[in-house]
Amino acid sequence: MTTAAATRELQTSHAVLMVRPAHFAANAETAGSNHFQRHAGGGVEVAARAAREFDALAVALAAAGVRVHAFAGRTDEALPDEVFPNNWLSLHADGTAVLYPMLAPSRRRERRADVLDALRSEHGYRISRVLDLTTLETGGGFLEGTGSVVLDRTNRVAYACLSPRTRPNSLAAFGRELGYDTLSFDAADAQGRSIYHTNVLLSIGTRFAALCTRALGADRLRVLDRLEASGREIVDLTFEQLAAFAGNLLELRGRGSVIALSRTAFGSLGAAQRRTLEAHGELVIADVGTIESYGGGSVRCMLAEVALPRAPDPERATP
Repeated sequence: MTTAAATRELQTSHAVLMVRPAHFAANAETAGSNHFQRHAGGGVEVAARAAREFDALAVALAAAGVRVHAFAGRTDEALPDEVFPNNWLSLHADGTAVLYPMLAPSRRRERRADVLDALRSEHGYRISRVLDLTTLETGGGFLEGTGSVVLDRTNRVAYACLSPRTRPNSLAAFGRELGYDTLSFDAADAQGRSIYHTNVLLSIGTRFAALCTRALGADRLRVLDRLEASGREIVDLTFEQLAAFAGNLLELRGRGSVIALSRTAFGSLGAAQRRTLEAHGELVIADVGTIESYGGGSVRCMLAEVALPRAPDPERATP
């Protein structure tokens, strides 16, 4: 086990990693398990709209004081889902970078060593270990980053709804290596279909958790009890709000607490739910409707938190 368990980790990060999509479109390989993808195909105009949505979100986060590390997408091949980097990479306070096993072969090509190199050399972060879980792909042991696992970082609990993209053996490996307790459960949408990623139904902030409890079935009380034991206020979401990506939000740290979510998600919330979230942070709202409709993911899916420590500055080192 890594020393991560001994490293104090805040729930929220000051920085995020984003990848500006070069060839955004609906991915036919992922549509079978992602029922949030509402449109097929793509084209030049769809890709251009997605790029504009990406830019607007990055600008809004930066304006709220969040450090945004935006990387250009790859132009040498079509990677329709590269706008969702949190599925192949997570970055932790002990200096660990985790590479994840992904179901769709096209998505495995999103993993980029140059991104890790740039975080070290250009942005001054320390990466002391790369935990490569990608070998689990050969046995069908998929675990798609912080799409599959939603982390209570302060209490070191990893929540995961099981699906074709989130398998128990890989979840267990993550828990062992990172020093997390794991809590797995089944979840289904209003039509009884398995929910592909945990982060569309659950978001955990510092003092709140947004959750579609109706999706949990028999596991509802077990999950709720664990969340409530952590002292968090529960924002309970309906199936309609789940479908509008209201669970796919993320708390970050800018000038203060920042809660990033899409315009679709915000529009689905009731007045009381909005007030609850506003009590926990500044809402940063971005229109990512094209990315939601064609990609099947929303704002949280577009953000990989950078919780890495800073590397020592050699110019400040004691002779």
